[in-house]
Amino acid sequence: MKTFILILIGFVYTFAPRLCSAQATAQQQPIPLDTIYANDTKNVALFFPEPIRQGITGSDNFVFTYNREKEQYFGLLQAKPGKESNLLVINRNGSIFSYIVMYKKQLSKLNYFIPLSNSIGNEIQIVKDLVLVKSSEEFVDNSTYYYQKFCSYILNRKQRIGRIKKRNEGIILTVENIVFDKDELYFVIEIENTSTLDYNLNFLNLSIETRQKGKRKSLQRLYQEPIYKHNLPSKIMENETARFVYVLPKFSLSNDRRAILELNEKDGERNIKIKLSHRYINNPN
Repeated sequence: MKTFILILIGFVYTFAPRLCSAQATAQQQPIPLDTIYANDTKNVALFFPEPIRQGITGSDNFVFTYNREKEQYFGLLQAKPGKESNLLVINRNGSIFSYIVMYKKQLSKLNYFIPLSNSIGNEIQIVKDLVLVKSSEEFVDNSTYYYQKFCSYILNRKQRIGRIKKRNEGIILTVENIVFDKDELYFVIEIENTSTLDYNLNFLNLSIETRQKGKRKSLQRLYQEPIYKHNLPSKIMENETARFVYVLPKFSLSNDRRAILELNEKDGERNIKIKLSHRYINNPN
């Protein structure tokens, strides 16, 4: 009996570390991702078990659209020819779904009904892990990553809200578009330098101007701090154009208020002010 117990103890000491090691290796293996195919002539519909809170593609040749104002269970995927990318979708309950997306000219499947079992994890648990386990690695905030992707998307759309443009000595300031998404307004701005001198940017500010009524009429201006600035240049070389995006918290204007976009040159006098009517601010794209 003693001999049997000694053999059993030896077996445990010999093979238990291997079993633990095998389990750890299995847990560390990456989850294989399914592939979803799309093209530029059809909408591929993805139906999720919970309403979509956020959806992001890794490349600009893939576009995933969903209702950002009222959460819904489905989104639409389209693709242009190009390299494969990925799609990340987060549901309202924090469930995370990740897929490889590829362009395919002929599609055999247009609707995907995605079960909860396809989730690769939950955002809430990830947040807990980040709090409990202090890591020295830097990570990009979800909101910043979303701003980056959405700004790139609207810059490529070339959509315009109207002819909002002003020039001064070869410098042309244009507000191309104002886009509303979630709780933010995205201002797509262009600075074109048609002069023979480089333009050094001192500041570009957006303010809200209010007309004070009464016998002594005056103007009160309140500066609006952007949440995020995308591709803002410090210098525009001669005969070059810069396009960038200002992201601000959503706001609306009454009839007696307007937005002022003020461009100021560093060590120069080629300054420009554009007045944005409440009609543009209250009716974005």
